[in-house]
Amino acid sequence: QMMKFAWDNYKQYALGKNELRPLTKNGHIGNMFGGLRGATVVDALDTLYIMELEEEFQEAKKWVEKSFDLNVNGEASLFEVNIRYIGGLLAAYYLTGEEVFKSKALELGEKLLPAFNTPTGIPRGVINLGRQDTRSLFSPCSGMSWSWGWASAGSSILAEFGTLHLEFLHLSELSGNPVFAEKASTFQFVLNKVEKPEGLYPNFLSPVTGNWVQHHVSIGGLGDSFYEYLIKSWLMSDKKDSEAKKMYDDALEAIEKHLVKKSAGGLTYIAEWRGGILDHKMGHLACFSGGMIALGAEHAGEERKQHYVDLAAEITNTCHESYARSDTKLGPEAFRFDAGTEAMATRLSERYYILRPEVVESYMYMWRLTHDLKYRQWGWEVVKALEKHCRVEAGFSGIRDVYTTTPTHDNMQQSFFLAETLKYLYLLFCEDDVLSLDDWVFNTEAHPLPVNHTNFKA
Repeated sequence: QMMKFAWDNYKQYALGKNELRPLTKNGHIGNMFGGLRGATVVDALDTLYIMELEEEFQEAKKWVEKSFDLNVNGEASLFEVNIRYIGGLLAAYYLTGEEVFKSKALELGEKLLPAFNTPTGIPRGVINLGRQDTRSLFSPCSGMSWSWGWASAGSSILAEFGTLHLEFLHLSELSGNPVFAEKASTFQFVLNKVEKPEGLYPNFLSPVTGNWVQHHVSIGGLGDSFYEYLIKSWLMSDKKDSEAKKMYDDALEAIEKHLVKKSAGGLTYIAEWRGGILDHKMGHLACFSGGMIALGAEHAGEERKQHYVDLAAEITNTCHESYARSDTKLGPEAFRFDAGTEAMATRLSERYYILRPEVVESYMYMWRLTHDLKYRQWGWEVVKALEKHCRVEAGFSGIRDVYTTTPTHDNMQQSFFLAETLKYLYLLFCEDDVLSLDDWVFNTEAHPLPVNHTNFKA
């Protein structure tokens, strides 16, 4: 019902735009996708299909067939286009077998390849989606790629270049062209060569030299999905990609040794690391890690398995506390463990909630691993809070302060709310065989990709 409400309002007021602005009842385009449109359509396809919202799925499919234009000119985030558009199209293809999704995914994938033309093969963060073959007077930069202006000194971001290979392996599988898999896997060789401070992976790497640009380590934004894609890469390869598994195991060991802390009140959290100095803060984005560690625990040796299940449960509990300690029962963008505060945002700039999925994502994995009913109870608390505080007349909106029961809405229904938040909540209450974790791996936008269709190893 929530998904149908979110979709129907998007369709009515913003179809073809990237996101719905539910208060003003119009659409938002934004500059992240380089002129591509319909982010919410592509992000919602698989969720609509899984929820058996057939009429709505057909509406979305029709838009992709008739109106989804890939001949655009503009600067796009390689990472965002990959996880939302390529991931969404691939998942829709694997779930339905409809060729239109496959052909659009491959056509778009080709437009992303110039980003990898760097001295190290580590891609830059921004790609111009313009036609690469016709360098016209008007867009001499088409097909060129730049690094984000705010990323340290033209560096590439760990979570961005490390969150391409699940999708790109499938592009190679479907096209028969190994170039996708080869390019997206280069980062493993580069990272294996470079010295890692205390075994940790900093967030910024130069695509020119292949060296770290500075020593900031985070399991939240900028780092997060790099780690997730290591374990998932191994799972998706039907446990053949031992290189990825070893990188994951070593990284997790270093994280546990240096970043995992316990607060005075007994809450386990993952701190951030700035050149050896800990920042006792955890971002909402880092809350995916409970689910990741649970997923990896299944496949650790017996003696380690229980240890990781416990660690995953503790981190997920901490993230639940960040929700439980707010007046809206929704969690802030970041929460801290210092100056007597625990699992609360202390800065005004961190008190917002933008319909993010990471906490319910971990509930879903923890439920499937343990079948402890509390995870469904916690999920239901989130459903009620979303309905109470984020549902507005024409969709769902993020809120600016989770610590007030009369929140101001931010007027944005994020596409990932339909792709991830609602999908993970739905799966939390489904039987385990709906998108079984034995057969499917979720990309970092919750788009399911099948295990072991891929014999590609670049």
